[in-house]
Amino acid sequence: MNCRHCKNQLDYKFLDLGFSPPSNAYLTSEDLSKPEEYIPLRLRICNECWLVQTEDYEVAEAIFDKDYAYFSSTSNSWLQHAESYSEMIIRELNLTDESLVMEIAANDGYLLKNFVSKGIPNFGVEPTESTAKYAMELGICIDQEFFGVNYANKLVSGDAPITESYKRKRDSLCDLIIGNNVYAHVPDINDFTRGLKIALSNSGTINLEFPHLLNLIQLNQFDTVYHEHFSYLSLYTVVAIFAKYDLKVYRVEEIATHGGSLRIYGCHNHDPRSVEKSVNDVLLAEAAAGLRRVNTFEDFQSKAEVIKDDLLTFLIAAKRSGKIVAAYGAAAKGNTLLNFSGVKPDLICSVFDAALAKQGKFLPGSHIPILKPNMIKEIKPDFLLILPWNLRSEGTSSCSYISEWGGKFVVAVPELKVL
Repeated sequence: MNCRHCKNQLDYKFLDLGFSPPSNAYLTSEDLSKPEEYIPLRLRICNECWLVQTEDYEVAEAIFDKDYAYFSSTSNSWLQHAESYSEMIIRELNLTDESLVMEIAANDGYLLKNFVSKGIPNFGVEPTESTAKYAMELGICIDQEFFGVNYANKLVSGDAPITESYKRKRDSLCDLIIGNNVYAHVPDINDFTRGLKIALSNSGTINLEFPHLLNLIQLNQFDTVYHEHFSYLSLYTVVAIFAKYDLKVYRVEEIATHGGSLRIYGCHNHDPRSVEKSVNDVLLAEAAAGLRRVNTFEDFQSKAEVIKDDLLTFLIAAKRSGKIVAAYGAAAKGNTLLNFSGVKPDLICSVFDAALAKQGKFLPGSHIPILKPNMIKEIKPDFLLILPWNLRSEGTSSCSYISEWGGKFVVAVPELKVL
C-alpha cells in the first residue's frame, strides 16, 4: 500500500485492531439475522509525510449513505461550540451579507443555522440524505454531494445546484470554507485539498477542525480509530498537504473538542497574511513528542491492549458479582472499543442515546440494543460506562440521578476509572 498523499510505500504498521464492522453501521432487528461485514481495522504510518492512515477502508459512498445516523445537534456541548465559533469568526473576518460561507459536511445544520440567523449568505455540502434533509428543514441551502475537485469546479462555473438558491453580486467563490471533523474522513485527501483551493476566494479563509494525532498518542485515544476516519493528522502533515496545493496554514488553535483538536486557518499562498507563531509552536511540540520518528508509534499497540484488558476485567467482575452495566452514548469510538474488546450484551446490557436515528437499533458488531435515555431510570444500572469520553461532563451531568440508587459512572479511556 502507498501513502494516500505522497504515494510513498507504507512499510510501518502503527495499530492493529483486528476486524470490525463500520462504526456507524447501526443494525435493525431484521439485520441481526443477516451476515454482518467485518473489515480489517489497521493503521500505517508514512515515514515521508508522516500521514497516519487506515490500511483497509470502505468507499465513502458505502459509509456515508442515506441511513447515516450521526446527527451533530444531539450534543448540547457541540451546539454551544458551534455557536461560539460562529460568533467569533464573523467578528474575526468581518463577514457581512456580501460574504459567502460554505460548510463541508454540514450534517444537520448545527453550525450554519447560526450564519442564517445573522443574515450571512451560506450553504452546506452534505452527502448523507438523513442529515441533509434535516438541515434543509431548518431553511439551510444544501447540496447533497461529496466535496472535492469536481464539486468545486461546478461551484465556480455556476453548475452546482446550490448556485440557484442565492443571489450573488459577484462570483461564487467562498470567503469562508468550514470543515469540522471532515478532513480526516475523506478517502482522497489530495482531491479534497485541491477542491478547497479552487473554491476559495482570493482573500478567503479556510477553517478546518480535526482531532490532533498528538493527543491520540499521548492520551491513548485508540478508540478514535475507525473506518470512517481515513487519516489521523498532525499539523506537520496538514501544512505539507496544503503547501502542495499552493495553500498555507497561517494560524492554528488548540481546542478541547473530541479529546483535543486543532483548528487551522488557511489561505492562498499569495495572501499577505503572515504565518503566526502559533503554527511554529505546535510544530515544535509535535517534533519534541517524536511525531516524525517511527519508534514513537511502535509501542502504542500495547497501550491499546492494556485498556482492552482492564475493561474486560472490570466487566467480568461486575457480571460475576451480579451488577448491571449499561453504556451511555452510542458513539463510533465506543463501537471501536467494544468490538476490539469483544464485548457483547452479556457484559453490557444496553446503551442509551438521545439520537432518534439510533434508538431502537443495535450497535454494529456487539449487537447491544440502543435505548432512549429515559430507560435508564427503569433499568437502574449499577455502572454506566460513558463511551464518548469527550462528552464525559455532559453525560455525568445529564444522568447524575443514577446516584439515587447507588449507580456510578465509568470511563475506559485513557484508563479505566470508576467516577
